[in-house]
Amino acid sequence: MPSRVPARVLAPIAALALAAIALAGCSGTSTPTASASGAAKSCAPAPDGPVASSVKVSGAAKTEPTVSFDSPLKVDATQRHVVTKGSGAVTKLGDRMNLEFTVYNGSTGKVATTTGYGAKGQPVPINVDESQVLPGLVKTVECARIGSRIVGVLPPKEAFGTKGYADFGIKPKQVVVFVIDVLGVVPTRADGTPQPAPAGFPTVKLGKTGKPSVTIPKGLAAPTQTMVGLLKQGDGATVASSDTVTMQYQGLILGTGKVFQQTWGRGPVQLAADGVIPGFSKALIGQKVGSQVIVMIPPADGYGAKGSPQVGIKGTDTLVFVLDILATGPTPAQ
Repeated sequence: MPSRVPARVLAPIAALALAAIALAGCSGTSTPTASASGAAKSCAPAPDGPVASSVKVSGAAKTEPTVSFDSPLKVDATQRHVVTKGSGAVTKLGDRMNLEFTVYNGSTGKVATTTGYGAKGQPVPINVDESQVLPGLVKTVECARIGSRIVGVLPPKEAFGTKGYADFGIKPKQVVVFVIDVLGVVPTRADGTPQPAPAGFPTVKLGKTGKPSVTIPKGLAAPTQTMVGLLKQGDGATVASSDTVTMQYQGLILGTGKVFQQTWGRGPVQLAADGVIPGFSKALIGQKVGSQVIVMIPPADGYGAKGSPQVGIKGTDTLVFVLDILATGPTPAQ
């Protein structure tokens, strides 16, 4: 949601990498040290150790690295080594960072997975929060400067543990090596200039985190065609039909005001501008990064006469979405 059915797969390797990292982070054995909602513990990255320093990396940042090391590697705690120090701001716990990376099996030296680089890749956003992603990955990237290329060597207890990850060719209790490019910090809410509330739309109030609260006025008629209103005007790049967009959104049913899905509480997502229901595409394409948009979508531009029963959408339901457009860029080649 709000993808068409079947959902379009944007970047299989990147998506798999993110899913595995997040899954292991949620089920790992390490105790969480922070949360994205307000970390109490100060930033404490992994130390620069001899094992991480022994990983040889060449190639420019944002391009596929050439990596070699003498396997098998063994560490008891995560080590990191900054190959190239960036000149950007220092990241912190709770940030949502855009990363490109390649993962290696530390026991065999083989590539386990990669996000890809440049036109053939797609950055993966991760929350710098040990309760959500691999603890060793957090210790590798926290306090890093944007623009850095970093090696992280993770022991099993701070990576994929006693289960390993078969899809990556990582067996139980194997060391994992990350070579990471820190691209930037992703905002979690639209930061554009507030605009006058559009007439004929539901009203929107924002909480402290930017989470919208939508009120449907009594007697508001369902539109016969998709209607788009601007709540904040951004000044970033313009969303093209071929782009993949990083966003937050909340979706509800016009007739009941019931929220059927939202990203708030779990973090931004990436969707192809042309890989979603038509009304959602109309709300995205042509908008600028930093904008917040409200859209009302009749069934013809939504899920049609069949609706989407799994989330409670009937074939006669008009949908309302509030979208925060956080970033955009070309969809990577498959």
